Amino acid sequence: MLTQLTIKNYALIDELHVNFNNGLSIITGETGAGKSILLGGLSLILGKRADLSAIKDASKKCIIEAIFDIAKYNLKTLFVTEGLDYESLTIIRREILPSGKSRAFINDTPVNLNSLQVLGERLLDIHSQHQTLQLTNDDFQFQIIDALANNEVLLTDYTDKLKQYKGLKAELEHLHLQKAESIKELDYNLFLLKELEEAKLVAGELETLESEFETLNNVEDIKEKLTQSHRLLSHEEVGITTNLSEVKNQLGKIAGFGKQYEDMYQRVVSSLIELDDMFSEIEQLEGQLEADPNRLDAVNSKLQVIHNLMLKHTSQSIEELIEVKENLAEKVSATEHLDSDILEKEKAIIVINEQLKLKASALHSNRVKVIPDLIKQLERILGTLGMPNAKFNIELQPSEVFLTNGTDNLKFLFSANKGGQFNDLKKAASGGELSRIMLAIKSILSKYTQLPTIMFDEIDTGVSGEISNKMASIMQQMSKTMQVFTITHLPQIAAKGDTHFKVYKKDIENVTQTRLKKLMPEERIVEIAQMLGGVDVSNSAIEHAKQLLN
Repeated sequence: MLTQLTIKNYALIDELHVNFNNGLSIITGETGAGKSILLGGLSLILGKRADLSAIKDASKKCIIEAIFDIAKYNLKTLFVTEGLDYESLTIIRREILPSGKSRAFINDTPVNLNSLQVLGERLLDIHSQHQTLQLTNDDFQFQIIDALANNEVLLTDYTDKLKQYKGLKAELEHLHLQKAESIKELDYNLFLLKELEEAKLVAGELETLESEFETLNNVEDIKEKLTQSHRLLSHEEVGITTNLSEVKNQLGKIAGFGKQYEDMYQRVVSSLIELDDMFSEIEQLEGQLEADPNRLDAVNSKLQVIHNLMLKHTSQSIEELIEVKENLAEKVSATEHLDSDILEKEKAIIVINEQLKLKASALHSNRVKVIPDLIKQLERILGTLGMPNAKFNIELQPSEVFLTNGTDNLKFLFSANKGGQFNDLKKAASGGELSRIMLAIKSILSKYTQLPTIMFDEIDTGVSGEISNKMASIMQQMSKTMQVFTITHLPQIAAKGDTHFKVYKKDIENVTQTRLKKLMPEERIVEIAQMLGGVDVSNSAIEHAKQLLN
């Protein structure tokens, strides 16, 4: 229940602090006194979008804070789900900064508006005249039936399955589109892949092939130069190795005469060994070298293929071409596997389709079972509210389409007069009748939904006299199990409250401010007398007020 409300710098309110009790609380005041300001402040606590124009002094921040006693309402799981600290006395605070930014806190933990709305829906139901119009809306009508049918868990399961179903359908549609696009590209991708596979590409082979091509393409010139080098090294009279051997012999004769001669001798020996190795290697290369036109053609062809592929795929190396080939192979493979993926997705959709049908059928059965009792309760309550001939005809027609809350199409028909034709609520019921129907529904819902607080904003619109007494009695009955507020202009209803608050305006230093005060017994008599007879209170109005209060 709502135990405290503090409003600072909001609309016509400079600062307001009020404590509330359980039971039935009445809020009265002249038209324009600021009752709607209270509702606006509470709406911000429930997660409504903030409006900078609501700030009274634009240089200061606006603060609205409410304290709720939630110890009896099993909300710990909700707090865990939303990642909030649970407190039996939970404080919700909303701040609107001069910059226009809005902040929200639950037990001093910053939260987004979605978390505020999720919790707010479980704490406070503000019934406005706009919500009375919602009575004609299918979604609201389903909420009534599902509350009586205890469909909450089943609806959650259905919603989760429907989300999965829609996700799978979207994935299947994407696969079909992907397949259509892939078929267009498949032939071309297969051609490119085959071309790359036939090239038999090997990482690092480009350098090897280019080297082999240069050798084969210049074999005669290379052979000539190797033969000449061989002759220069090995000629018996003027060959390099012959002359260097003679140098070695001469230096060997003086090597013992000093370290410098020994070092020179050793260097010549080393050079001669290196020359011998070079001579042997040249001989080996010369022996291996021979013209091979066929191999030259093969190497040249392979290089041409590689360079053409590099040009086609804008690649700089064989390694990049191999990567292109692997990517093409993946695309081709993915295309070839799309049929199996589509089949697998279709099977999954069939399974979840059957699960959805079962849950939708269970929702339908539960609803069908409670509709007669809902009609009976509505007609009984409306009978006490001056509508003895009110009749309802509630029909559920299953469809083949999965809707947000099952497969039922709902007809919530109403007839106000004996022998009258059933018609849609919005066509068959007047404003006053809709108010009474809504009160009857809220009275019924209070037995099935665990809501700590409900606030009626002039639900008595369009009624008077004995009917208003009956409406007040219904609200009194509701207040035995929940906290009920009602904003009213009717003295008959105002007199039924356990606590009475008055909203009024007061000019302070030439500035109009909205105030809220709890009325003492004598003040309450005067207020109800004024509601009966106007500002100038007569003795008879006072006596009538006392009679209503007693």
